[in-house]
Amino acid sequence: MNISVIIPTYNRAHTLGQAIESVLTQSCPPAEVIIVDDGSTDGTAALIQNSFPSCRYLHQRNQGVSSARNNGISKATCEWLALLDSDDEWMPDKLATQASAIESNPGIKLCHTEEIWIRNGKRINQMKKHAKTGGWIFQHCLPLCAISPSSVIIHRSLFDEVGLFDETLPACEDYDLWLRICAFHPTLFIETPQIIKHGGHEDQLSRKHWGMDRFRIQALEKIIAHPQLSLTDKIAATKILITKAEILAQGALKRGKEEQAQRYLDKQSHFQQQLAEAKP
Repeated sequence: MNISVIIPTYNRAHTLGQAIESVLTQSCPPAEVIIVDDGSTDGTAALIQNSFPSCRYLHQRNQGVSSARNNGISKATCEWLALLDSDDEWMPDKLATQASAIESNPGIKLCHTEEIWIRNGKRINQMKKHAKTGGWIFQHCLPLCAISPSSVIIHRSLFDEVGLFDETLPACEDYDLWLRICAFHPTLFIETPQIIKHGGHEDQLSRKHWGMDRFRIQALEKIIAHPQLSLTDKIAATKILITKAEILAQGALKRGKEEQAQRYLDKQSHFQQQLAEAKP
């Protein structure tokens, strides 16, 4: 199986080398490694030129991680694509394990894996709400992002079918993509951890943006409006949206943001009406 690896990065020269090394030392090497530099100013270009000349290096003005990933996807030459965030790393047999599993499960177009979490240099246990699974997991994906981008191997045809990462979302762009895919396709899950996710640093999007459910609501509205979404999944997604809208409204009220709170209360009322009209 030929695989293109896409690594978006922005001012992470201090972690990027470790991420690339984890790709180049795979027991099943990829066909190509594409580094998409989203306008870095920290010497990333020199790092690639001096230490990793075998990688394809693409530079763009700063437009965000979704734009960087989409750029890499558009330039990749293989049918199978693997994503890796520049602050994460892979286990040595990650690609080999997934390639073997995919070949044993014809028809599968998305495979993800368990992960190890490191926060501020210490391993932590994931909470139950972050548990990963496989199969038809759309409803499992509704509360929180249930797939790590760094863990996936994905067939190009899925992007042709559902579209690329939504560049209008400043965060939760992966949550949005998985909803669009998992509503119509099963996933394959590798239970043995194949990636190490590093967190706790200041430039994480989850730290940059308050109220991440704002962006999840946008993604939920999009998938609820999809004409081919099953009624069962539409009802489940609507219920989650109503819950998230209520939480955001209450949070806005506590901060004295009455206009913002009213917007979410109106949204909650609108989807409650839709839910009442839905017939299971």
